[in-house]
Amino acid sequence: MKTILVTGGAGYIGSHTVLQLLEQNYGVVVLDNLANASAESLRRVEALTGKSVTFVQGDIRDTAVLDDIFSEHNIYAVIHFAGLKAVGESVQKPLSYYENNVYGTLTLCKAMQKHNVKNIVFSSSATVYGDPASLPLREDMATGQPTNPYGMSKLMVEHMLSDLYVSDKEWNIVLLRYFNPVGAHKSGQIGEDPNGIPNNLMPYISQVATGKLEQLSVFGDDYDTVDGTGVRDYIHVVDLANGHLKALDRLNLNMGLDKYNLGTGQGYSVIEMIKAFEKGSGKTVPYKIAPRRSGDVAACYADPTKAATELSWHAEKGLEDMCADTWNWQSQNPMGYPKD
Repeated sequence: MKTILVTGGAGYIGSHTVLQLLEQNYGVVVLDNLANASAESLRRVEALTGKSVTFVQGDIRDTAVLDDIFSEHNIYAVIHFAGLKAVGESVQKPLSYYENNVYGTLTLCKAMQKHNVKNIVFSSSATVYGDPASLPLREDMATGQPTNPYGMSKLMVEHMLSDLYVSDKEWNIVLLRYFNPVGAHKSGQIGEDPNGIPNNLMPYISQVATGKLEQLSVFGDDYDTVDGTGVRDYIHVVDLANGHLKALDRLNLNMGLDKYNLGTGQGYSVIEMIKAFEKGSGKTVPYKIAPRRSGDVAACYADPTKAATELSWHAEKGLEDMCADTWNWQSQNPMGYPKD
């Protein structure tokens, strides 16, 4: 049985990926500092799968913690989620994003190199493309002009990993550029539970629907889009998690370094998402129009052809599933996970 280290594995995408890893009979070690996650997610994953997770509460910037993990466990590969992820916050706190996302990955890679673990799947982002000159976005399109420090931190890590591969061809590296994760596990037991006010659209919508928040702010209605609001490629978190297992399959082939978009190829506006959620939940979502948010682009959606061709991966769940599963999670857990 191969053992996978999942950094940030107690978080939203991480917990869904851990669940699928366990279902596919991988051993799993999770490293998470719980800064924006709850250990309850892993307890629920264990209950859903009937299998156990080795959980280490710690930080990827902590060399001693990493040394202990790699010394005590026969790690085959790392799936690296750990990092800060809010576009707006990154504009306000850029140094935190570079320290966590870039320095954290540097520390992780040095520990991997020291212990001769050279397989990694990296959680990158469509933000590395910046403000797109054309759509849909393909992996061979130019990067280098992200519109916010979050995107720049992801791009810097991509460059770091690419340089690492050039220096040592024994590394196998998959960069997954994903678009906008939404939804939850069909059980409603695990889902997105951000600390404080959500930075992403769907958890905000669902918290307004439950009455936890008063109304949604729609940032900008004067973009060159179907209704003036921002358009994004929303992907169900279960599909996204499956993409990481497909990436592990590619690591097994010793294919070197490659990058893949994980998206549906379909863009929806903020207003379209609100209406779809209202239809799926039967709830009204009050909203107001607010000024554009610094660092946002008008539209962003993927060309997922490469992932379909080379990873045999494609998104299977549509907008109706995304809204229904989000509401199922939020209505069962209106305050998120119980606080430890």
